[in-house]
Amino acid sequence: MLAALEALVKLESPTDDLEACNDVVRLASDIATRILGTPAEIREVNGRPVFWWGPNNPDVVVLAHLDTVWPKGSFTPLWKVEGTKATGPGIFDMKAGFIQALYAMKGITGSAALIATTDEETGSATSKEFIKQISANAKAVLVLEATLNGKVKTGRKGTAMYQVKIHGKASHAGLEPEKGVNSTVEMAHAIIAVAALADSDHGTTVVPTMLRAGNTTNTVPDLAVLDIDIRSYSMDDLKRVDSAIRNLEAVNSDTRYEISGGFNRPPLEPSSTMALYERAEKVAKELGMAPLGHASVGGASDGNFAAAAGAQVLDGLGAVGDGAHAAHEWVDISTLDIRSNFLHALIKDLLND
Repeated sequence: MLAALEALVKLESPTDDLEACNDVVRLASDIATRILGTPAEIREVNGRPVFWWGPNNPDVVVLAHLDTVWPKGSFTPLWKVEGTKATGPGIFDMKAGFIQALYAMKGITGSAALIATTDEETGSATSKEFIKQISANAKAVLVLEATLNGKVKTGRKGTAMYQVKIHGKASHAGLEPEKGVNSTVEMAHAIIAVAALADSDHGTTVVPTMLRAGNTTNTVPDLAVLDIDIRSYSMDDLKRVDSAIRNLEAVNSDTRYEISGGFNRPPLEPSSTMALYERAEKVAKELGMAPLGHASVGGASDGNFAAAAGAQVLDGLGAVGDGAHAAHEWVDISTLDIRSNFLHALIKDLLND
């Protein structure tokens, strides 16, 4: 299991490197051949590779992704093991989870399929409808995103992303600034208005992130661009923020606003997860494991799309470790076999209904 994980981690697969994503899916298929006896089917979904091992129209979808956030060469060393801690790019999010799932499929003969996409880290733009389609008729969707300190995830925030462009008018900042329309000053008002839309009661965060304005230091800027990250456990609150952003009012009537973006992932709500969570705790107890525990988290995953399609979902079934998207990303390799065996038992329990 550790050797398979090492091979997968060392083959870097940033989402925007299509060749690398094709390579990692081919490697994953080769590993599947060694572990499960047959290769995966490599499908193309909107121009991107998808790993598929198992029957069409499965009752149980075991869902993973093989892309990572790390550009090639940005995480060093590529692979290191110290005691029970292994580090590498994407090891926690979520190549260890994929390896756990691959081993969990050993001996599974019923209607279950392991499926891994390659664009999850950038919002699943090409695979979103595909995920909804395979989830709509499934009995259960088990998502191999990393655990939260061993806990599975029964809630995730929904997400939305927006870009605000404010158009002004350029002029010389020293000679005649009064003849310009300053997009940076107008954007300052917009940032304050946007940040005020957050609502802690619903766990709604509205975060102005990337900001770009102007061309030279001696020119009144004629364009300012702001990116905004919004997350909430409440779909109603996401709609409230959407309406407010689309209806931002200019302080300076000579500026022009241009708004783009919108909803990305709907929330993953407990109504879609708690039945499977209770089942998972029963299976864990039968195996003599300590209670799993569960948590709601701010990050979104493809489990959000699966739930939106009407599926029962359980997320966070992957690696035990820490540091998703961080320089200290690591997994506890002593738990790989334990969590894989648990997943195997959970899949069998669901298929025995």
